[in-house]
Amino acid sequence: MPVHVALLRAVNVGGTSSLSMADLKAICEGLGFADVKTYIQSGNVLFRSDRPAGDAATMLDDALREKLGKAPGVMIRTGAQMKAIADRAPFPDAKPNLLHVVFLSDPAPADALDRLVAPDGEEVKIAGSEIYIHFPNGSSRSKFKLPAARPGTARNLNTVRKLADMALDMER
Repeated sequence: MPVHVALLRAVNVGGTSSLSMADLKAICEGLGFADVKTYIQSGNVLFRSDRPAGDAATMLDDALREKLGKAPGVMIRTGAQMKAIADRAPFPDAKPNLLHVVFLSDPAPADALDRLVAPDGEEVKIAGSEIYIHFPNGSSRSKFKLPAARPGTARNLNTVRKLADMALDMER
């Protein structure tokens, strides 16, 4: 069975919804997903399922809507995709904790950078359904704005690499 990496939007870290990883694991198991593993308290879950990624994302989003009262948004990638996303990260001199990847459900729109506000020297690169953002001074106090990133969910490069490693280990 294929391994899926599900990234939840707006859960726990700066999000609007609180969900324990034990509850997230139980929800996934209740949906029939196998070998469920969570990683850090920020809405990352790995599981096996024969369902296509889009179907698994919809099922999980619907189940979370029931639990939380609002669907948070779920983006799913494979282990190989996560590794490729990490490997093609631009900004080679950026510290991995200061380089974030925004995961979108669909490719970023052509005008994604039109309303970009990057007052602290932030750098942005769009690559299909991912947006890479380098926060040279950190993201916590940044006044950075990119409306095209709102429907997505961000993880720093360290987390992306760890999730890729976990998924690829599960596939072996």
